[in-house]
Amino acid sequence: MNKDQIKGGMKEAAGKAQKEFGKAVDSPKHQIQGGMKEVAGKTEKAVGDIKETAKDARKDADREAGKRGF
Repeated sequence: MNKDQIKGGMKEAAGKAQKEFGKAVDSPKHQIQGGMKEVAGKTEKAVGDIKETAKDARKDADREAGKRGF
């Protein structure tokens, strides 16, 4: 897990909370801001997932190259 995944997850959760707060108090402003924050968090988390996948692929490639004597 990397910092983008963690920060993205936290931002996503905060956005969901703000969106629900907006629904509870009938505030379109909070609903929209919360939704935007939620999407930003999901995006940041996805970037972290891609970075993690690339890191894992690099480790696998290095390990395989070592087995073949490269």
